[in-house]
Amino acid sequence: NFFGSTSEAEWAEYCTGAKKAPIPTYVLGANDQETVCYFPDVSGCELAENITYLGRRGLYSGTSGLQIAYLSGIESQDEPAPAYSFSAKDVAELKTSLLSMPNFKGVDILLTSPWPRDVGTFANSAGEINTKKCGSKLISDLAASLKPRYHFAALEKAYYERLPYRNHTVLQETPQHVSRFIALADVGNTSKKKYLYAFSIVPMSLMDPAELVKQPQDVTENPYRKSWKEAQKTKATLCAESFFPKQDEPACQFFFDLKKHQGKKRPSDGKERGDSQPKQAKKPPQPTGPCWFCLASPEVEKHLVVSIGTHCYLALAKGGLLPDHVLILPIGHYQSVADLSSEVVEEVTKYKSALKEFFRSKGILFERNYRSQHLQLQVIPIPLDHCTSEDIKEAFIAQAQEQQIELLEIPEHSDITQVRDNISPVSY
Repeated sequence: NFFGSTSEAEWAEYCTGAKKAPIPTYVLGANDQETVCYFPDVSGCELAENITYLGRRGLYSGTSGLQIAYLSGIESQDEPAPAYSFSAKDVAELKTSLLSMPNFKGVDILLTSPWPRDVGTFANSAGEINTKKCGSKLISDLAASLKPRYHFAALEKAYYERLPYRNHTVLQETPQHVSRFIALADVGNTSKKKYLYAFSIVPMSLMDPAELVKQPQDVTENPYRKSWKEAQKTKATLCAESFFPKQDEPACQFFFDLKKHQGKKRPSDGKERGDSQPKQAKKPPQPTGPCWFCLASPEVEKHLVVSIGTHCYLALAKGGLLPDHVLILPIGHYQSVADLSSEVVEEVTKYKSALKEFFRSKGILFERNYRSQHLQLQVIPIPLDHCTSEDIKEAFIAQAQEQQIELLEIPEHSDITQVRDNISPVSY
């Protein structure tokens, strides 16, 4: 907010020339009703000598070639938006005007008042600011489209310099420049939070392309991949297990195939599974060699065992990802959830319910079945104040994308056996 608590008498001194800004100063428009009166022309104008209002939205091009995109005000759902706000229409028109430019690769700087929603995803902490609740989704969409090298905002009155993030998909798209989001505190704040940011920048148009797209070591995934994630939901078929949801949150399940065999079913060990026949209880197959997880095996590390049931047991993970990382394992030798008898599935379900009640947190539960002989259900609790189910899902999607693994999200209550018979998976 450029005017802040400025008195009309003080501002009048600038308007009359009694006071003068020492350097050319460019400002965004009003973001509350009280300061609308200071901006006579919504398309931009000179407010006083050396103080220029950029306008409601647009692109400012400096003589050096530096390009600065800007959007004034706060987000509004109304159309037309109030004089101190912007709407989805404003964002769409700004995007269209810039993206239609020949060979558009992005802008050097983006200026907005509100933060973009979810800017902290994949990144360092924003301190007391909850980036999943504050900020504007419209600005997130704008930043994702305009790909600014620097994005500045200050409406939350807190300093936050986010780690740089990518503007391309690794191994799938041509490398592009990174973006940096920097939030500044309010001027002269009593907490002495940073409200000035000095930096040197060469316009994108003048940079060597190879130098422009260099990726720093601390670069993260793009935090605004919402549209990409929504598109993935349309591809669904199934997964073995799900995130632990809250009562009002749907479970997120995935099925992944590391080695596709187009048009072929997975070999069925000489037996066809008919859906019309009732499932018969079967004895666990014998391991082809020493198994680290069969409870009767001398290879199992029994000091890690926590609980033993009739068909399953619970054990601490050796070298777990977290101190409370545990495994649910069948006592007999089963290779995957799809091979379990109904009695074993029932006991596995009881263990899962007990662990959810015990941890009282969000968590991940997945089956590791890649080149392994014995089913291992990994249970990893995540503290409630650490991240959300959406964070976990985004992390899986990002890592799968980097490893070139395709994830297919599937209906929550689908039968994994059907998927196992219809797709040729290497692992569930």
